[in-house]
Amino acid sequence: MEEKGYTLDGTVNLNGDPVLSSTTGKWKACIFILANQLFDRFAYFGVSANLVIYMTSELHKDMVSSVTSVNNWSGTAWLTPVLGAYIADSYLGRFWTITFALLIYAIGMGLLVLTTALECFKPKCINEICKASSTQLTLFYISIYTIALGSGILKPNLSTFGADQFDDFRPKEKVLKVSFFNWWAFNTACGTLAATVFLVYIQERFGWGLGYGISAIGFLLGAVSFFMGIPIYRHKSRQCKSHANEFFSVPMAAFRNRKLHLPSNPSELHEFALEHYIVAGRRQIYHTPRFRFLDKAAIKASNRDGSNPPCTVTQVETIKAILGMIGIWLLTIIPSNFWAVEVTMFVKQGTTMDRNLGPNFQIPAASLWSFVVVTILICLPIYDRCFVPFMRRRTGLHRGLKMLHRIVIGFSIQVLAAAVMYFVELRRMEVIRKEHITTGTQVVPMSIFWLLPQHVILGLANTFLMGGLLEFFYDQSPEQMKVLGTAFYTSTVAAGKYTNSLLVSVIDNFSKKLSGKSWLGNNLNDSHVDYYYAILFVMSALNLSLFLWVQRRYIYKKENENEVNAIEILKEET
Repeated sequence: MEEKGYTLDGTVNLNGDPVLSSTTGKWKACIFILANQLFDRFAYFGVSANLVIYMTSELHKDMVSSVTSVNNWSGTAWLTPVLGAYIADSYLGRFWTITFALLIYAIGMGLLVLTTALECFKPKCINEICKASSTQLTLFYISIYTIALGSGILKPNLSTFGADQFDDFRPKEKVLKVSFFNWWAFNTACGTLAATVFLVYIQERFGWGLGYGISAIGFLLGAVSFFMGIPIYRHKSRQCKSHANEFFSVPMAAFRNRKLHLPSNPSELHEFALEHYIVAGRRQIYHTPRFRFLDKAAIKASNRDGSNPPCTVTQVETIKAILGMIGIWLLTIIPSNFWAVEVTMFVKQGTTMDRNLGPNFQIPAASLWSFVVVTILICLPIYDRCFVPFMRRRTGLHRGLKMLHRIVIGFSIQVLAAAVMYFVELRRMEVIRKEHITTGTQVVPMSIFWLLPQHVILGLANTFLMGGLLEFFYDQSPEQMKVLGTAFYTSTVAAGKYTNSLLVSVIDNFSKKLSGKSWLGNNLNDSHVDYYYAILFVMSALNLSLFLWVQRRYIYKKENENEVNAIEILKEET
């Protein structure tokens, strides 16, 4: 018989009543959340996967401008989660922020369907010169950036809300939460696969309006799935505090106490008893030796006049955790460039190659990205069901590997992928020279499946990175700022998109000054994408070396791990 009991982590139902649920009931709640996430990824990647092709073929923008526009849009979609985290943690809570995001998302999807389906919003061609008007471009950008806003606010809250369904104070459920993050990545892959295989083909074969219309239907199915779970969801109670004030209070207190002597024994610093945190449904964070200058904020002697009470060790360690995550976050920016390359340069590269599969079928270039997703779908269950239990027996860690070790493996595989990308492009350039191809309309007699190895290798890298980064930032974030932790993950993707736009622009401008033409010009058959991949390889290798040095010195957040009977505590209080 399954154990049931009141939770210790401050969770209630939508009416504010304490929750009494079994592990099975919590997984049922997660199913509704995962269903929403599946359809959300289907809708989002149905828009983003082929967006660079839409901009070049339908809006008639040049390649560098299209790549930059897609990266900036995608970066916004992955940066706005920071806004979603702030709204949820400071004002609305997870559930109502998700509801608000779904409303914005719906408006954006509706606008996109209208702007791509109705003839009056499509660019007109005069004397074979096609150009979108400023009104058409404005409406199009309003629609996709509204989608970016809704999707961005939704991203961190949905995953965090799913993780909230499990009780942090029960070790067995902490193990289940690890599986939840892996299945979250698996679900992302499923939605992406359906979009890149099915929707991309619909868009190119039957029309963009129909393709985006199916994306909108997928979004609506996801929203309905989420709201079906309302009766069984668990909601963490929100503390009405300004996280900004809390973040700055510790450094200010440390600066104020800068001339005071710091005790050598951390037990002499100010801290509440463990029972205080258990009753409050929170976790006490133990002292760590990193960022020692902040420990002065918890010196007891600073409270002699009572005007400035000292911070607790838990408050100080909360700020230390954020600073530690920022350091790791900075080193994820360059690896995140690969997520931009997959949906921009790979797609344009594929359009130049032989895409015929039989006499009557041509593979959409964006559909090759599905092999990234298929690799993830194959590898993630193996990782979760075979690799993690095997490593758990070897290391004694419930995750199997330390979180940063998992990320290191992913970054290492990315470096290998960059090398493969470079050599495949060298081969493509060799065929171009051999066949005397000069124009961008000529097809390179080289199968698009030459790009398959780099897609598969990046899929393997994402197996380690998608769940690894999400779990790391969620786990290491302060307890009352879990959505912010998830936003750290999404903002790494945003930073990768923006830096990739910057990298493309810098290479474009530099190469024009150096040789008079761009290495990343509209005609990829007369460009040097191989130089671009070589630069990405060098940057990734150097970043990996620095990350290896940092991860060895990283100190993980230490919390109390006591499993406490919640019923007994409730009885003691009464």
